[in-house]
Amino acid sequence: MALNTTTFANSMLQFCMLIVCILHVNVASNVNFDIQTYLDCLPKHSSNAINLITNVIYTPKNASFLSILNANVKNLRFNTSKTPKPLAIITPLEASHVQASVICAKIQGLEMRIRSGGHDYDGLSYVSPNPFVILDLFNLHSISIDLASDTAWVQSGATLGVCPSVGTGGHFSGGGYGNMLRKFGLTVDNIIDAEIVDANGVIHNRTTMGEDLFWAIRGGGGASFCVILSWKIKLVQIHEIVTTFQVEKSLEQGGIEIFDQWQHIAPNLDPNLFIRVEVSLPKKTENENKTVIFKFISLFLGRSDALVEQVNQFLPLLNLTKDECTEQSWINSTLFFYGLPNNTSLEVLLERVPALGLTYEKHKSDYVKRPIPKPGLIALSKKLVEVENVTMQFNPYGGKMSEIPENATPFPHRKGVLCKIQYLCNWKENSNEVSRKNIMATQIIHSFMTPYVSKNPREAFLNYRDIDIGTNANKSLSFAQSYFKGNLIRLLMVKAKVDPNNVFSFVFVKLSILSYMDTIQNFLENVVI
Repeated sequence: MALNTTTFANSMLQFCMLIVCILHVNVASNVNFDIQTYLDCLPKHSSNAINLITNVIYTPKNASFLSILNANVKNLRFNTSKTPKPLAIITPLEASHVQASVICAKIQGLEMRIRSGGHDYDGLSYVSPNPFVILDLFNLHSISIDLASDTAWVQSGATLGVCPSVGTGGHFSGGGYGNMLRKFGLTVDNIIDAEIVDANGVIHNRTTMGEDLFWAIRGGGGASFCVILSWKIKLVQIHEIVTTFQVEKSLEQGGIEIFDQWQHIAPNLDPNLFIRVEVSLPKKTENENKTVIFKFISLFLGRSDALVEQVNQFLPLLNLTKDECTEQSWINSTLFFYGLPNNTSLEVLLERVPALGLTYEKHKSDYVKRPIPKPGLIALSKKLVEVENVTMQFNPYGGKMSEIPENATPFPHRKGVLCKIQYLCNWKENSNEVSRKNIMATQIIHSFMTPYVSKNPREAFLNYRDIDIGTNANKSLSFAQSYFKGNLIRLLMVKAKVDPNNVFSFVFVKLSILSYMDTIQNFLENVVI
C-alpha cells in the first residue's frame, strides 16, 4: 500500500486536531443531566412535524415506560431491576422527530443510544453506564419495493424474516449476513443508497453525505456516525424452489471425520450451496452418555437432485440422501432456519418477539483461516462436554465473500476466511450463579479455540457485539482492530470529520488521544509511504 507522504501527514494532523475536540466534549459531558431541559428542547426543533413529538416521548413517569423499554430487549441479561435505565425513550414516527432528538442531545451533551430491533448481544443499543436516552426506531418500519429496478427502500425499524427480532438499522450497518452470503455477499455489499440524520440534525442521502461516510456506515456500525433512517438496497433474483436439509451425526457416527472433510471443501463449493455446521451437547438424561452432535444444516439455491449430487461428490462421508432433503420456496426456508415447523404461518416472521421465547444469552465470534487439526477437533469435543451448555456454529465463507476486497467496506473478513464461528450460550434460569457459570463456559471455549483461529488481530464480527474483547474506555483500540483490521484508521478519520463533538458515542466513545496515536504509530510501522 503506497501513500503520498504530504497528503497522509496532513490528513493525520487534521485528524488529531479533531480528536482533541472529541476529547474536550467527552470530558464536559460527564455530568448529571436535567432531563426536563432535554424534553423541553424537543418540540422547539420539531415544529414542522406532522405528528407531535410529545406523543412519542416516554419517561419513567409514564405507565407504559417499562413496556416500551423492554419490548425490544432481546437478551434477558439486560432486563433486570439493576440494568441501567434511560432517562427517556423517543419512538419517532417521522424524520423530524429523529432530527430533534439528535439536535437536543447535542445541545445538552446527552448520551444517546439508537435501537432499531434490540437484537444486541451485549445490550449496547439500549444500556449505558452514563445518563442516556434511547432513540427507538421500531415505528420506522416501512418497505417500498420497486420491481422495475429491482431495488427497495427499507426503514431501519423493519425486521428480518429469517431472524424477526433483528432490525435492519443495526444488521445492515454492522455487515449483517444471511445464508446466501456465498452467492450474493453481505447486506453491505448490496446497499446502494441511504437516508441518514447527521450529528447536526441534517438529513442526507449518499450524494450529500459523501462517499467516506457512506463507506463507513456499511459495516462500521452506523450508530457511531449518524442515525440511519432507511436503506436503499439492491434486490437479488433467486430460484423459485430451494432445498434444505439437516443431518445430525454423533462422534460414534463419524461426526469429527465428516466435519474435517467439510472444513476442507465448504469454502470452495458452488456458491449456491451453503452448509452450516453446529456442534453442541444435546440435552440428555442423567443416565445417558454425554457426547457432542454435529448438525449439518444446508440451504441450496436449486432442486434436491442437484444438491444430493454435489454433496455426495464433495462431502461423501455425509452420505446425503434425497429423503433427507426438503424442497420449498425461499420464504418457507426461513422458517426452517428459524427452527420452526414448515407448516407454521408466515405471519410469525412479522412478530418482533422471538417465537421460541426470550432467554439469557452470551455470544462470541471468531474467524477460522486454516482447517482445525483432527486432534484439535477431538479435544474441542471433550471441552464442549466438559462445559455442557455452549453451541458452536460454523458458517462457511468463500464464493462472493472471497471476491470483494477487504477495504471495499469496513467489514474486512473476506478472502482467506474458511468460516466464521459463533459461540452461543442460552439459559432460562434467572440466577446470578447460573449466568456466571454460562458466561464463563463461553469464555472457556473461546479461549480454548485460540490456537485455531485468526491472529494479529484475533478477528471478531461487529454484529456479535462482545465487550469481553475490550472497550474504548480502557484507552486501547485493540478491540476495534479485531472488528475492522486495516479499515480502522479510515473509520476514525471519518468519525472525526463527521462527528467531532461525539454526539454518536456507540462504539467510538471516550477515546484517548494516546490510544489514537498508538494506533497511528502501529499503522505507520506497517505501511509503505
